[in-house]
Amino acid sequence: MAGRIEGKTAVVTGGGSGIGLATARRLAAEGARVVIGDLDDARGKEVATEIGGSFVHVDVTSSEQVDALFQFAKDEYGSVDIAFNNAGISPPEDDSILITDLEAWKRVQEVNLTSVYLCCKAALRHMVEQKSGSIINTASFVALMGAATSQISYSASKGGVLSMSRELGVQFARDGIRVNALCPGPVNTPLLQDLFAKDPERAARRLVHIPMGRFAEPEELANAVLFLASDESSFITASTFLVDGGISAAYVTPV
Repeated sequence: MAGRIEGKTAVVTGGGSGIGLATARRLAAEGARVVIGDLDDARGKEVATEIGGSFVHVDVTSSEQVDALFQFAKDEYGSVDIAFNNAGISPPEDDSILITDLEAWKRVQEVNLTSVYLCCKAALRHMVEQKSGSIINTASFVALMGAATSQISYSASKGGVLSMSRELGVQFARDGIRVNALCPGPVNTPLLQDLFAKDPERAARRLVHIPMGRFAEPEELANAVLFLASDESSFITASTFLVDGGISAAYVTPV
């Protein structure tokens, strides 16, 4: 069924690659007017042209730039209906708590958690006024599970995203606004490919825990975002929306 979000305005951060790129394409294909926010000007403009949308350069850790991103969407298209707050990082410096320094910790928190706070705040200003909207924040299955191969700041940041999404979903439900946390398992994105290409053993150690025996494709996450953005999920808010191939439910996986 095409056109599930026909005429709606969607803002996608991190829309130049990975899950954000797949989602920008999917939302546009379903009739949305998509505004991509990204640091990569060349890639962002290229994707915006491809999908017939718009691009805004944005550092998601800057309150002023985030506000400008959502204001652009409102001024250009008349509404802010969907916010997919997806930008994030997972640098190699973020490792075990024993070796991750304070600067690495702060950087990941700024990009992965503070940016979601800023994007939610900016989107909500418009959504409260129009009494409608769907916010989807990218958390992670690691917000629900522990790992001996730790990325301590990443895990903590995603736990924060999950908790914040739940609270906002409850707080703004009667304003006609839904807020949900998308929790992907490992996804076949450039970020993951780069990480695991450097350490195949680390990749294999993760893969064995996924019941489906593979990583997700970005398009599979994009389908989940589309569902949460559309009226098909009209009674879903404050949810932990897992798309993880069963990893968070597994005790022993198939041989």
